[in-house]
Amino acid sequence: MTITPSLLIYSVTMIVLCLNVLGLWAYSGYVRARAKTTPNPEDIGKSGTLSDKDPPEVARVLRAHRNAADNIIPFAVLALVFVLLGASPLAIGAFAGVFTLARLAHTLSYLNEKQPWRSISFAVGAASTLTLAGFIAKAVISAV
Repeated sequence: MTITPSLLIYSVTMIVLCLNVLGLWAYSGYVRARAKTTPNPEDIGKSGTLSDKDPPEVARVLRAHRNAADNIIPFAVLALVFVLLGASPLAIGAFAGVFTLARLAHTLSYLNEKQPWRSISFAVGAASTLTLAGFIAKAVISAV
């Protein structure tokens, strides 16, 4: 397999975005350990408490994690299709760069309870994904 510049940009982007999701996953465990709660009876330690409801600080990290996963997956699929359709390095770099920066900003603003930055970064990421979908639709329609 030949690694083209566009595929290289896509690959680096996916590494960063996956690290974002995995980092949130690990951070949720850290926050849960600090809160000393667990929803699983087998995980209760000497100082742990069984709880059906997550403490607010744990719930916030889990929501940030879910939001990241829910938004990164569609972008990842669309960006790969875009690369496979022959996207130029500049085009995939622009989409990937904007989306990745928006998602990282969203994660930080979500965890730090910063509005309007959370909403702005979400909107920028969503606009990037939707615009990318439009470019792909245009390419597909043109090919038919």
